Formats: sequence, C-alpha cells, structure tokens
Amino acid sequence: MKSSEKTHQILESTEFKKMVAQRWRVSLSLTALMLIVYLGFIFTVAWGKDFLASKIGLHINLGLVVGLGIIIFTWLLTGIYVYWANNKYDKTIRELKKKT
Repeated sequence: MKSSEKTHQILESTEFKKMVAQRWRVSLSLTALMLIVYLGFIFTVAWGKDFLASKIGLHINLGLVVGLGIIIFTWLLTGIYVYWANNKYDKTIRELKKKT
C-alpha cells in the first residue's frame, strides 16, 4: 500500500474523524474557560477597581494575587491539554496508524 493511500485511509476513518472532533471540543472548551477567566478579570479591572485594590498585607493588593492566579491557571490549562493530547489523542492516532 502506498503512503498516500495509507494516509487517505487514516484521514477517512471514522475513528480519526471522531478523535479530531474530540480534539476540537477539548481545545474549544479550554479556550472558552480561559476567555471567561481572562475577561472576568478585565471586567473586574474596568468596573471593580476598588475590589482589586484591596490590600492583602502591607505591599500586595488583591489585583496582583488574582493576576498571578490567572497566569498559574493558564499553565494548568496548558498542562491539562498536553496531558490529554499525550495520553489520549496521540495514543489513538498511533493505534490508527498501526491498524492501516
């Protein structure tokens, strides 16, 4: 079987299409979650300045803590995606390649 035929067979398989759809769902879900958190922060900056200016300790305010939390949350979402891709998506794609 030629390489192009094998590739076409994989691309047209139901399992591959299902995995691509699942990848989109995971990616869009994580993106939507990040946008909600980020836009929530931006809206709080716009309309809740007093809330974010609340002091926590002597030199730190709530805005700094929330901003750092958003950065950590972003790393966490990236880690979730990488874990999912490495353990589910890539594994399934490798199995599809072996089948054909």
